[in-house]
Amino acid sequence: MASLQCSPVYKTFIRQLSTQHRTFRNITAVHTPVLHKSFSSSSRIMTAEKILNGRNMNSQVRKAEYAVRGELAIRSETLKTSAQHFVDKWLVLNPGSGNPSDLEEELAKGAKLPFKRVVGCNIGNPQALDQKPITFFRQVASLVEYPELLKDENAEAAAKFYPSDAIARAKLLLKNIGSVGAYSHSQGIPHIRESVAKFISERDGYPADPSKIFLTQGASAGVQLTLEMIISHNKVGVMIPIPQYPLYTATLAVLDANPVPYYLDESKQWGLTSKELQRAYDESEKMGIETRALVIINPGNPTGQCLAEDNMKEIIEFCSKNKVILLADEVYQTNIYRPEDRPFHSFKKVLKSMGPKYEGFEMISYHSISKGMIGECGRRGGYFECEGLDAEVMEQIYKISSISLCPNVQGQIMVDLMVSPPKKGDPSYPLYKKEYDAIYNSLIERAAILEKTFNSLEGCTCNSADGAMYLFPQIRLPKKAIEAAKAVGKEPDHFYCMAMLESTGVCMVAGSGFGQVEGTAHFRSTFLPQPELFDDFCSGIKNFHADFMNKYRE
Repeated sequence: MASLQCSPVYKTFIRQLSTQHRTFRNITAVHTPVLHKSFSSSSRIMTAEKILNGRNMNSQVRKAEYAVRGELAIRSETLKTSAQHFVDKWLVLNPGSGNPSDLEEELAKGAKLPFKRVVGCNIGNPQALDQKPITFFRQVASLVEYPELLKDENAEAAAKFYPSDAIARAKLLLKNIGSVGAYSHSQGIPHIRESVAKFISERDGYPADPSKIFLTQGASAGVQLTLEMIISHNKVGVMIPIPQYPLYTATLAVLDANPVPYYLDESKQWGLTSKELQRAYDESEKMGIETRALVIINPGNPTGQCLAEDNMKEIIEFCSKNKVILLADEVYQTNIYRPEDRPFHSFKKVLKSMGPKYEGFEMISYHSISKGMIGECGRRGGYFECEGLDAEVMEQIYKISSISLCPNVQGQIMVDLMVSPPKKGDPSYPLYKKEYDAIYNSLIERAAILEKTFNSLEGCTCNSADGAMYLFPQIRLPKKAIEAAKAVGKEPDHFYCMAMLESTGVCMVAGSGFGQVEGTAHFRSTFLPQPELFDDFCSGIKNFHADFMNKYRE
């Protein structure tokens, strides 16, 4: 890794990550007294007697950073806790009162916070921001959890609360699972892997093999597992986009591997060229790095772009030419907001369309129940599909999967529901379609409103979102604000986001946590707050920004 650090591009990237590390190292003492007390107070008293401590623990773990759950997120939880303490006290002093508006007014006064609630826009966690779960999915999940309802003697009672297709699906799942409290096959329940293979085949028009599909605890677990397979020594490199999702840099840090950054072009809607990929690859090769894999996030996180089919073909050709495994992160594949201009194409479909020349091409693609219109993040379900991998590698992936015994069964069930929802003609279809479309159309509207808001701010420009759940605007801060940030050891965009959180209760993530071009500043925000909150949400951002710019104006 030392030789790669000679690269100016790489030095910039590592400096940004190092700043995150210094920031995170000090946050418990500054912002989180509860966390500090829980983890630090007793250990500091007896550090000399501890076998495992901060000096001798795995140094690679210490290097890992995860910006979306970093200082800003921890501070938002502290503010949320402070507000909740007041809510609890208010309820005790006002027994029997159930007027939410009264509580909100008192909360704003009594908690002495300049906002009514903390809004977590730092992470794509839809149901935390009151997105309603899909009814059919929860009906099936509840039935498999309590199968007594499916017994013949309870059929009449169950029929009053559950549609017939939800009951039928639950029975089918239990027939193939047994009890949801039992371990499943380590690779995932065979019936559900068959459902995933059918979904992929219908989506792409090319067959999928259930034996090459692994169900996982969310897509993140699949990414981590497959990177473990790829990285065999500390000279291995993995190409990651800048801006990138911090899962990748964090995992590479733990595995003592080298992130090889390639840059998306903000001036061209966060576009990607094979020329830029080749530049990054060639530079790493000169530095003695064995670059083995390329990560593509499509649709993009945090940037929201959706790749065109011709661009995807160029990427596949690049990987083939340079003998690089393609890792296709496709968890936002249903979050497509310009389907006529920028439809989603899976890399599997594009690869298969390119003919026999690419037979044996090595690729792993990932999907998740956490995104899309489902948003079941807490259930931790996902899958990855392997294409063209060596048979021995497949055996080793299974072995590593078996060490964890199995992915959680309720997450697997939600994967089954994701890939095989109610179809036209089913009793649950009208409600499913209504709920799905309402979420989808609302996301399109909210993305447009928030984009307009950001572009109205002084010194701020924001590309539109083709997909995913985020906007990633660039902000040009006054010199005084940059100097103030440096004076407290923060990146300017982090300083701005912290000020926004303290003023508005809105938690976003600084662009420096994702990587960005040297000298620029960004932040990432979801557009997940519910429509009824959006006017106050956007006006709060506008008012804060105007005050911030005036405060630090030259």
